Amino acid sequence: MTTGEVTAGTVLWEPPADIRDTSRIGRFLTWLESERGLSFAGYPELWEWSVTDLTGFWGAIWDYFEVVAHEPPAAVLADTAMPGARWFPGATLNYAENVLRMPGIAEDETVVLSYSQSREPLTLTAGDLRAEVRRVRAGLKARGVAKGDRVAAYAPNIPETYVLMLATASLGAIFSSCAPEFGTRSVIDRWSQIEPKVLVATDGYRYGDKDIDRSGEIAAIREAIPSIEHVITIGYLHGGGDWDSLSGDDPLEYEPVPFDHPLYVLYSSGTTGLPKPIVHGHGGILLEHLKILALHHDLGPGDRFFWFTTTGWMMWNYLASGPAVGAAIVLFDGNPGWPSLNTLWELVDTAGITYFGTSAPFLLACRKAGITPRVALKGLGSTGAPLPTEGWGWVYEAVSPDVQLTSLSGGTDVCTGFVGGAPLLPVRAGVIGCRSLGARVEAYDPEGKPVVGELGELVITAPMPSMPVGFWNDHDGSRYREAYFDIFPGVWRHGDWITIDADGGCVITGRSDATLNRGGVRLGTAEFYSVVEGLPEVADSLVVHLDKPDDPNGELLLFVVLAEGLELDDALRGRIAVALRGSLSPRHVPDAAHQVRALPRTLSGKKLEVPVKRILTGTPVESAAAKGALANPDSLNAFATLYAERVRPASA
Repeated sequence: MTTGEVTAGTVLWEPPADIRDTSRIGRFLTWLESERGLSFAGYPELWEWSVTDLTGFWGAIWDYFEVVAHEPPAAVLADTAMPGARWFPGATLNYAENVLRMPGIAEDETVVLSYSQSREPLTLTAGDLRAEVRRVRAGLKARGVAKGDRVAAYAPNIPETYVLMLATASLGAIFSSCAPEFGTRSVIDRWSQIEPKVLVATDGYRYGDKDIDRSGEIAAIREAIPSIEHVITIGYLHGGGDWDSLSGDDPLEYEPVPFDHPLYVLYSSGTTGLPKPIVHGHGGILLEHLKILALHHDLGPGDRFFWFTTTGWMMWNYLASGPAVGAAIVLFDGNPGWPSLNTLWELVDTAGITYFGTSAPFLLACRKAGITPRVALKGLGSTGAPLPTEGWGWVYEAVSPDVQLTSLSGGTDVCTGFVGGAPLLPVRAGVIGCRSLGARVEAYDPEGKPVVGELGELVITAPMPSMPVGFWNDHDGSRYREAYFDIFPGVWRHGDWITIDADGGCVITGRSDATLNRGGVRLGTAEFYSVVEGLPEVADSLVVHLDKPDDPNGELLLFVVLAEGLELDDALRGRIAVALRGSLSPRHVPDAAHQVRALPRTLSGKKLEVPVKRILTGTPVESAAAKGALANPDSLNAFATLYAERVRPASA
């Protein structure tokens, strides 16, 4: 590492001289040379091969990790078109079988460690985990759950949820989870689309020292979704429940399913309509997670892998694949700041964590609080938002001078990070180390041409196995195409701004569209407006998210047009906050709310969030939008006035 002042680009960690012998990616390079006759000087050459010879690279991942398949594939990639790439046609396999193989983990070795503010710690050995999955699988089967049925979990990051996901997958059924802090509106908007047969829910949970009952929400969800035939309750807060009734004598077996058979449905909210129900497949998730967890995070037997997450964030699904590469996983449910910000850091020694994953806002909060964890870790992952340079410096000063820090960026859409780090590369402050293997990430200018060293749209120009199978009930694929391929046909546009340097390092500087990014969780404006405009006082509303260099959570600003004669006061602000928190989640509560006379709309009536965001970040009104395309161009002036007030407060 380096000492002294940390500025952007400062080298903070360098790979040891023997990294090729000690890391999994190094051993993969050795295997490629001996088994494939391929030799690469370093990471840049390996990455270039991985995104130009897709068949060679992903075929090597399949073979190197010895994927358990019931039927072998007829090919690696039958069709390279996007959307519509066909990976490993003819293959049948099961994600749960490959996870529960747990290579390098003995039957009596601990593989799941669970810590919670609602109950005492729990551990499961490899044998325990297989036994629990067998039992719950039998219980689901007894309730009629079969291949293609949906099972929903309104439950936190605890072993029961993990077991349920694996049991569901083993049957070829399809899993979906929402964290219990989600309000009923958020849950119903998601699950009404996929129509689950079984709902497993916790009666409540404890967040820090506060008990939160969820019995009313469970009843409301069941009432609103008629497809639910069975409700199983985990007595997590009050005790009791009938989780143990999921049982039976059937053996632990695995339904062979095609490579792209749905594994689970995740949700990513866009700017219109209900949250997007993103369908991920067994094979694509398995191969992607084998690759990134082993080769990029260097996880394997002997590791204990932790990422602070809820079951409503894709990082839970990411964490869940740890045993597939031989790593034990550490689960935590509760308030990470209670009783202090040392809570999660203390888990490092308590649970024997070797890889600690968290969010950029959490790291910055720890820095601001002045804590110095001083823990021994092999790796530390940060995601959810860009990590400012001072955050990188704090990790090496206050956490460990020897840890490899990886800033990871990707999305629910691919359930992985497509830019991150690698053990073969140095760690530089403020810079994401590389584009992930197999992820052809590029920066496009407005004409759709790749640029280097310049800000551009983050695009993916070659298919990845973990790109969605599709969206649920999107039979003609139109919604899927519109979400990612509407701007650059045949090229995935992710909706972020990125700069890619000549050496492959990346800097992401926020969203390029109107989707809100709140602490790494993408929030849709559509469900936001539905709640706010459901209040009788609110005639119209618009919300934008602004990036802040010193706070990866950014700033969420709400603008409302009120019913005639009303003024926005603190009481109404409070009612708006309560409605958003209760119906959606605490993340949806704005940092500030402002009253305006009118909101900008196109001639066809569409709200225009992006021009407002541009004006509030300094773009002149005349450059922010084409006034001829607006029904009410004068509405933009109020936002210019607000920008001026924010830059030069009245008290200045």
